Amino acid sequence: MQFLSLYESYFKQSLTNTQVQTLKILVCLITVQKTVKIERLAACFPLPVKYESRRKHIQRFLTLFSLSLPLFWFPIITMIISREFSHGSRLILTIDRRQWTDKNIFVL
Repeated sequence: MQFLSLYESYFKQSLTNTQVQTLKILVCLITVQKTVKIERLAACFPLPVKYESRRKHIQRFLTLFSLSLPLFWFPIITMIISREFSHGSRLILTIDRRQWTDKNIFVL
């Protein structure tokens, strides 16, 4: 995935090597499987351990403090915007809200 290789140096500053590999695998699986259901991703996750261990591994990864919005994602978004758009160009943002079980998810 070319997108990941562009930001790999940033990932390596924020995450361990194992966490970087997990991120790469998850992005690839989400792209192929077209789902973000942990159960489905765990079923396809290439770790030679039991299904339940793979599921817990993914859950632990997704709750890492180092993956929080302000620490991890906002700097990446800033890098993407500065790399892909010139200063003064028009940027259109799309907003979406989803209800996922008992949680509201707001995506920009």
